[in-house]
Amino acid sequence: MAEEAFSIDKRPLRDLLRQVEVGKTQLPEFQRGWVWPYPNIASLLASISLSYPVGTVMLLKAGGDVRFKYRAIEGAAPAGEPEPDSLVLDGQQRLTSLFQALTLKSPVVTQDLRKHQVSGWFYVDMDMALDETGDREDAIRFLPVSRKVLNFRGETIEDYSTPEREYEGHFFPLHSVFDGGDWGDEFTDYWEGDKVKRKLWRAFNEAFIRPFDRYHVPVIELGQATPRQAVCQVFEKVNTGGVTLTVFELLTATYAADEFDLRKHWEQECRASWQAPEYRLLREVSNTDFLQAVTLLATAERRTIEQQRGTEEERLPRIGCKRKEMLALALDDYMRLAPSVIAGFKAAAKFLHQQFLFDTKFLPYGTQLIPLAAILAVAGDAAQSAGAQNKLARWYWCGVFGELYGGSTETRFSQDLPDVVDWLRGSSAEPRTVTAAQFAPGRLLTLRTRNSAAYKGIYALLLKAGAQDWRTGEKAEVTRYFDESIDIHHIFPKTWCDKAGYEPHLYNSIVNKTPLTARTNRIIGGAAPSEYLPRLAKSAETTPASVADRIRTHLAQPDLMATDDFDSFFAARKAELLERIANAMGKVILDDESPDATAEISLEASDDTDDL
Repeated sequence: MAEEAFSIDKRPLRDLLRQVEVGKTQLPEFQRGWVWPYPNIASLLASISLSYPVGTVMLLKAGGDVRFKYRAIEGAAPAGEPEPDSLVLDGQQRLTSLFQALTLKSPVVTQDLRKHQVSGWFYVDMDMALDETGDREDAIRFLPVSRKVLNFRGETIEDYSTPEREYEGHFFPLHSVFDGGDWGDEFTDYWEGDKVKRKLWRAFNEAFIRPFDRYHVPVIELGQATPRQAVCQVFEKVNTGGVTLTVFELLTATYAADEFDLRKHWEQECRASWQAPEYRLLREVSNTDFLQAVTLLATAERRTIEQQRGTEEERLPRIGCKRKEMLALALDDYMRLAPSVIAGFKAAAKFLHQQFLFDTKFLPYGTQLIPLAAILAVAGDAAQSAGAQNKLARWYWCGVFGELYGGSTETRFSQDLPDVVDWLRGSSAEPRTVTAAQFAPGRLLTLRTRNSAAYKGIYALLLKAGAQDWRTGEKAEVTRYFDESIDIHHIFPKTWCDKAGYEPHLYNSIVNKTPLTARTNRIIGGAAPSEYLPRLAKSAETTPASVADRIRTHLAQPDLMATDDFDSFFAARKAELLERIANAMGKVILDDESPDATAEISLEASDDTDDL
């Protein structure tokens, strides 16, 4: 790169968006289209309103020897097709999102989380934005083009379709952020000088609008003499591809001001501490997962301190690990609590080994590791007794078989930490995860692939029951499992079931599957049990009775298999599995479903094995 390599400065957000509007800042043609869904935009707007950093914008000064075809940022319609002064290399998604949400006086055309196109307006609930105990992101709403919210019957339940309705609902349109206070003047005029409303507007203007006015964006601008090869290389290295900056990246930048390298600490102190084979379960724990666990501890500690000071219940700080709480995590709290969390994750791996979970391949919920590590970090010795371990196991399996850790889980984390720790320390109150968990017997018939947490949980319960390989007689324990020689296979083979006229949704369910070695599965092939059982005994150089004993360790009935009685076998094994699940959860599960109810179960017959 030549003499003028690049410049670095800070520019007002208002000025950057004005440059976009008039076409002075545009996109090089090789930039892909704008792809951010509206929840990402809401998160970005919330961050700016709180003066959080949202990353650097990288520009290329236009007009040099290297010329690129360019286009206006989506939504901008500059007059006269002006040539740009700068081209955006990194920050397109952020600039486009902010331009459309804050500058356009027309609906924003964006996407939902399923990548379906949607149009609407961004608003902020003034009262929620001023609630210091709330999450700023929750205050920002994306309303449909009509600015009316309808219920499932098509009835209007919220209406902000006129300025008057906006004023009445205390709903501020974000495209008015830079209007010089006109909306606020009209708001106070509408309420005819009401002192309460004037006070509301002044507080909202100071807390929410002024941060946008004062917000400066770090800008790196490459000089005109930058060669094409360098531009392409820089673009490939720095372009974020439309992904929001993570909390980890934001905290890394924040902690760097105090000469602390968060990334280095994560790599060399945290993740490096569980590289041994016995901690294999932790290899997919992310830096954000770790920060969530630390934040749970920090917020729980603050709540305990306030309780001890006699603070009223409704004023106590909440326990949580949402983005807001994580971004508020102080460096001294992180440094003080991180060692306990590292120990908590390692203790979690040991606990899960005792539950016969050894590898991420069959870990029901990676997310459940976060509260588990936090619980063990806080509980310490209180979690080590046999009684405490039994309680912990019950909580864990209720989460798995209740399938309570899919989707958004931060609220459950915040409940689990105090609930389970108190329970381990002697409280009689069961954790809310335990009381909420339910397992319907019919769920067994819909568990067909390892995508389901409950499917993986049943696999672990079979290993815990002492499942032996039918040919070798070896238990499917740690060494064999780490060799990855064991997987789930059909008991009554698919080929036989098809010929016998059974439905795929039955024979592909977990009731007809069990962990076996690949060699044993090859001996089984596609034959009927009555045919492959003698072959197994011959291959193992043992008696049919020995093979039958090994089959019983899988909660299966060899006598029913020997007569190819699939129906009786299926009913008996379903009952055995339900009993094991009930014992793990500490709950009574009654298989009282009628034949009609079973018939209504989805006939989708997906399967994840390559058996015959």
